[in-house]
This record gives sequence, structure tokens and C-alpha cells, in this order.
Amino acid sequence: MKPVSLSEASLPSQIWNSAPQLDSIPVISTQSLVPTGARAVLIAPHPGDEVVTCGGLLQLLSNLGHPLQLISITDGSASHPGSRQWSEKRLSVFRPQESVEAIRRLGLPMHSLKWIRGGFTDNALVEHEDQIAQFITRYLRPGDVVFSTWREDGNVDHDTVGRASARAAANAGATYNDVPFWAWHWPARDRELIPWHRARKVRLDTWTVARKSHATHAYASQLDGEPAIGLAPLLPRPLLERIRLPYEIVLV
Repeated sequence: MKPVSLSEASLPSQIWNSAPQLDSIPVISTQSLVPTGARAVLIAPHPGDEVVTCGGLLQLLSNLGHPLQLISITDGSASHPGSRQWSEKRLSVFRPQESVEAIRRLGLPMHSLKWIRGGFTDNALVEHEDQIAQFITRYLRPGDVVFSTWREDGNVDHDTVGRASARAAANAGATYNDVPFWAWHWPARDRELIPWHRARKVRLDTWTVARKSHATHAYASQLDGEPAIGLAPLLPRPLLERIRLPYEIVLV
């Protein structure tokens, strides 16, 4: 699946706000998704992906006392090619600060949260998929429940990290779950490409949704584009609207 284009991202009829299948997705409890005592591992291709995909689930798991581990494959510093305002040098400092603030806004315990940073380069992950899988494997153990971006999400970095994460989980004896990100913003006509039979809905209450939205807005560098050089916001308005839905969807 091709990535979402700017024109498609502005269309009102996208999968997330029009697909009839969304209403019939079975609900799964947090306890069924992550068994008591199991560690949850969230693997994000870029900073911010962990909040957009699983910001609500992370809060629920933290409240239940599950040990959490985040793995950020890149530092996101190459997200604005050609930008003077957000140079790679500036972003290499700023993006980690945004991530820490986002996690603080989610209410996660920074003192006990394990956060691994891979240091791989944005937009070049497909060339290093084997290395990424080996890197992730080092930090997994049997019984972990792993979440990462869907292997067919339509973004090359997301797809690559999803495949690498699935391989690493299999190598470590962990359970793997895909989490769509950009796929929800495909045009409505592509809804049949979603594996609805694997979809499960995690319910979120009002306060959990509010904290997730507040955390997403910590990524200030991603909220505004630079029209002068053709850069659109990396967190466009339709995405910010979608994350206020009272659920998150995982492919089990």
C-alpha cells in the first residue's frame, strides 16, 4: 500500500471515520491482551509513534502495574529535510525532549520505564531491516507482549520496523501485535485491505483519551509544516482528530 498523500490526508472520507467495519470490531480487555505479570514492549519507528498508536493502552497497562519497555528505532532528527527551522542538528536534541514530555503527560512512571533508543536513521530503515531485527531481539524475552506499527501500514519505515519487530518477537518467544497508524487514513475505498478479522478494540475512557491527545501535542516540531519548502505537518489535523476516538485498535 502506498503512503497517504497530502491530498488524501485532507479528504473527509477516510477509513477511520467512514468504514462500517469499525462498529463491529470485538472489544478486548487489557488483561486479555497482556496477561497479568507480562511485560509490554512498544517499538516505535519514530518518536511520537508510541503515543499515537498506543498512548491509551500504555496508560491502562501502567495503571495495572505492568512493566513497560519502549524502543525508539530512530531519533526522528531527519524528519524535516531542507528545513532551516527544524534542522537535523536541532531535532537531534529537541525530539528526545518532546518524547520525555509526552510520556510525562501520559502519566507514565519515568523512573521505572525502560526506554531503549536505537539511533537508526529516518527514511533509511528498509536497508537495515536485519540489523534492526537483531537489535530488537537483544531487548526481548520470552513472555513479552510486543506492539509495533503494522507491517502493511503504507509507510516504508513503519512497515520495516513492523516486520523486524515481528521477527524479533518470534526469535525471543514473545507475542507480537500489529498496530495500524497511517492505514486508518487511507481513502475509504481501500477499507477492504484492512485485516478486520484480526482487529480488536481497546476501550478508552474520557480522561485517558484526553491525556493521549495532550501528550501528542508535546511533539511541537511535528504539528506545523513549512509550506515554503513543501513540508506538510507530520501530525496533520485528521490524525489529531482520530486520536480522540474512545478506543485504540490492535491487530492480534
